Amino acid sequence: MTEVISVKFKDNGRSYYFSPDSNQVKVGDKVIVETQNGNGFGIVSEANFEVEEEKIVSPLKKMLRFANEKDIKRLEENKKKEQEAFVICEELVAQHQLDMKLVEVEYSFDGTKIIFFFTSDGRVDFRELVKDLASKFHTRIELRQIGVRDEAKMLGGIGICGQPYCCKQFLSDFQPVSIKMAKEQGLSLNPTKISGSCGRLMCCLKYEQDAYEYLNSFTPHVGATVKTENGTGVVTDVNLITGNLYVKPLDSDLMPFKTHRDNVKVLNNGKKKPKSDN
Repeated sequence: MTEVISVKFKDNGRSYYFSPDSNQVKVGDKVIVETQNGNGFGIVSEANFEVEEEKIVSPLKKMLRFANEKDIKRLEENKKKEQEAFVICEELVAQHQLDMKLVEVEYSFDGTKIIFFFTSDGRVDFRELVKDLASKFHTRIELRQIGVRDEAKMLGGIGICGQPYCCKQFLSDFQPVSIKMAKEQGLSLNPTKISGSCGRLMCCLKYEQDAYEYLNSFTPHVGATVKTENGTGVVTDVNLITGNLYVKPLDSDLMPFKTHRDNVKVLNNGKKKPKSDN
């Protein structure tokens, strides 16, 4: 086991392990740590704890010291420089007539590197742009192409639910999302209804999937034959969240009636997946 601390560099970003180097920290402490891009400014997301060796990416970088007022001032200055660099880069992109959209600029804490994040529908020959940027800022330049999900995470916005994007608020990593999840959750397969503002399937389909799989495990499916207080019938509609079912009596022209999954006994669960009555 190895003692580590977890540090985030962005509020909604990933946490990374660092050696505390004999320091005792608290959650929320501002610290300076070693990174592959030089010294970095981060915030402790988890204080001193131990993890297994195999969970550590070697070599384990270490915490150098606690951040001071001078470090915080430098961080603020870097934010201003990022805004200025964004404007300059946009002007250069237009001059070179490149088919790319600049999304964000990130200065390394020590100012030795600037990363320009952009989106594009295809490959971009930005060699001349890099030369111009390097001569302008006199530091290492990196242009990094990102996807539309990363763009949404960086820029933020309001989702169709009326809340800020999940990726901007609390999702530190993107998980694979499939159309199968939408089917199992009984959602409309209309792309406009199950896609986020980024145009990809909504991230919430993934972190709600476990709950739907659990509910599916004991809820009768559409097409199941069940025994109810009103006799035997076939399930015609299901609401997984409420547990309500609509059952059409067998050998009868009566309309389906509403009941609850707790009040039925499954005789044959059928093969179809349940659908929502939303």
